[in-house]
Amino acid sequence: MHPFHDLCRRALADIRAQGRYREFTPLGKQAERFPLYRRPDGTEILVWSSNDYLAMGGHPVVIEAACDAARAMGAGAGGTRNIGGTSPAHDALEAELADLHGKDRALLFTSGFVSNQAGLSTILNSLPGFIAFSDAKNHASMIAGIKGSKAECRIFRHNDLAHLEQLLAAAPAAAPKLVVFESVYSMDADISPIGAICDLAERYGAMTYLDEVHAVGMYGPQGGGVAERDGVAGRVDLIEGTLAKGFGCHGGYIAGDETVIDYIRSCAPGFIFTTSLPPMVAAAALASVRHVRGDAARRAKLFERAEALKARFDAAGLPRIASVSHIVPLHVGEAARCKEISRRLLDEFGMYATPINYPTVPRGEERLRFTPTPLHTDAMMERLVAALVALLRPEVRAAA
Repeated sequence: MHPFHDLCRRALADIRAQGRYREFTPLGKQAERFPLYRRPDGTEILVWSSNDYLAMGGHPVVIEAACDAARAMGAGAGGTRNIGGTSPAHDALEAELADLHGKDRALLFTSGFVSNQAGLSTILNSLPGFIAFSDAKNHASMIAGIKGSKAECRIFRHNDLAHLEQLLAAAPAAAPKLVVFESVYSMDADISPIGAICDLAERYGAMTYLDEVHAVGMYGPQGGGVAERDGVAGRVDLIEGTLAKGFGCHGGYIAGDETVIDYIRSCAPGFIFTTSLPPMVAAAALASVRHVRGDAARRAKLFERAEALKARFDAAGLPRIASVSHIVPLHVGEAARCKEISRRLLDEFGMYATPINYPTVPRGEERLRFTPTPLHTDAMMERLVAALVALLRPEVRAAA
């Protein structure tokens, strides 16, 4: 056996022994019955962990836009953006996203992961001595982008402004600096103080890079994210977002200053050398963004549903993790048990919630993560709470 094959075998055995081996659950999304999915055997499953937060993935406006574009332009882009892969839909979508965030320009990538990885590494490799100041709970894609550069990385404690200022103050005054952080942190369901971080960045001559993937579409008057909600989008240098969550489609993007975005477009290998998003996906995303910007009622319904689920969890004595966002985490605290509860919820109660284990969260903080959408009803919530009380009865009784 080759040493690498042996390493793979031992590493997988260790992951299984820790109870955190990941098995995919095949579920067929039903566009007209979301959040109900189907298993391969035809059984209907109520899904509680979709990132299609606003249920836009099945919206008729979005589906028709995708179908019209597919009929007109085919399924795939057929090349990179520079080699036949730029359609009018791509240009229109970039213009729409730039306008959404009040920026000069936006640039599409094949996913939110790629936009962070390619964008951050390109920025941080641009000047010698660049220093990245990264929140301790930043997403893996942001960490990959920073590690893929030659920049020095200084990690500040999560949402800790005093620690961030301490690190900024200790850095060489002349060094180029970039503060890298998120708005909504998807596992802890908390929100960063964007304006206060911008204050520090401005004081110490740093640029700011804000990941809004769990906020675009949902926060702010037009769905421009928490920065729009808080009135500080104009102070953030670069805003990164996704089309795969609030907008229900696929792809990632970065929006910012004309020259900076053009530099990334011209220098990022992760943009230059990859096939463009399919035109039908770009067209669907464009239709979604345009619709969502004007659909304040859908945003309001999302937050009402999230608060309703939080209240039901609390009334039942379930171990809910405090949340100021639309995401509702439930603490379990042990990897194998977390996976087992998720399995039983699916097999015995016909509902799906993703188990979140290490390394996504620290050991001991394993959880189930619930994301109620505007289409999750009161009856669905009551059914979920009854199932969770049955599965967690010893813990719930002990807490009571």
